[in-house]
Amino acid sequence: MSLTNDQLQAVAHLARIAIEPDWTDALRSDLNAILEQADKLGDPRLNELEPMAHPLDQTQFLRADVVSEGDRRETLMAGAPAQENGLFLVPKVIE
Repeated sequence: MSLTNDQLQAVAHLARIAIEPDWTDALRSDLNAILEQADKLGDPRLNELEPMAHPLDQTQFLRADVVSEGDRRETLMAGAPAQENGLFLVPKVIE
């Protein structure tokens, strides 16, 4: 699919975008290149490919899901200037 200048102006009007006259050819060329790439996704050979989570065939090394720090609530609350029912009290900043 290739856009004409009239189609480009119609799309720009629908999108409420003003296009400078000297940009029309460059913009049309760029949009045509994007549409060309999108057309390649319709290739029937791509139907047989399985989706990939990542373009490189790698495994993600994850750390073990274990607790690394103990409960320090009492220590942290001791340094709080104001608290109530185990929660920090802070000044109101939004009215």
